[in-house]
Amino acid sequence: MHEHEPSWDPPVSHTAEIAPTASIGRGARVWDGSHVEADAVVGAESIVGRGVTIGRGVRVGSRCKIQNAALVYGPAALGDGVFVGPGVVLTNDTAPRAVLPDGTVKSGDDWQASAVVIDDGASIGAGAVCVAPVRIGRWAMVAAGAVVTRDVPDHALVAGVPARRIGWVGRSGVRLVEGTGALVCPRTGEWYTVHGDVVGLLR
Repeated sequence: MHEHEPSWDPPVSHTAEIAPTASIGRGARVWDGSHVEADAVVGAESIVGRGVTIGRGVRVGSRCKIQNAALVYGPAALGDGVFVGPGVVLTNDTAPRAVLPDGTVKSGDDWQASAVVIDDGASIGAGAVCVAPVRIGRWAMVAAGAVVTRDVPDHALVAGVPARRIGWVGRSGVRLVEGTGALVCPRTGEWYTVHGDVVGLLR
């Protein structure tokens, strides 16, 4: 290798804990104090911030950004280009209990994990909670502090507790505005069609 040729070894902080069966993709970075648990996959060029938990069996796509102190519990699945803000929680238990009805401590065999699925390009704002099972659509935007309890359509902007749709966003993340018979992104000039809860880029 030439002296100035970049190294593709994944730069993992010496304080991060990576399970032997986890996979860190080419060019990905894992920062201080983060945990990537068994059988998890972090895709190429993704960034895992400080103090993040990537749970067992989680799938993180390429070019994602997972900010400090986020908790991503398995079997969550993130597409490519997903943004997860600081302090976000993706849950995996629809009926959490520490004990069974007879008072004995629950074990790993006493429940079945459910997934939060986040499609390509979507963003989850700081401190938001996504309650599994739920799907966040492509290029959707979840506002900071929201609690998502039901599926979010592609390009939807949702906010509140529980989260409700308050608008639509384009691929730039900027809220779409009304144009002539369609929606337009004020940053990029892209036009989008809207039919009920279905928004698509006008080609």
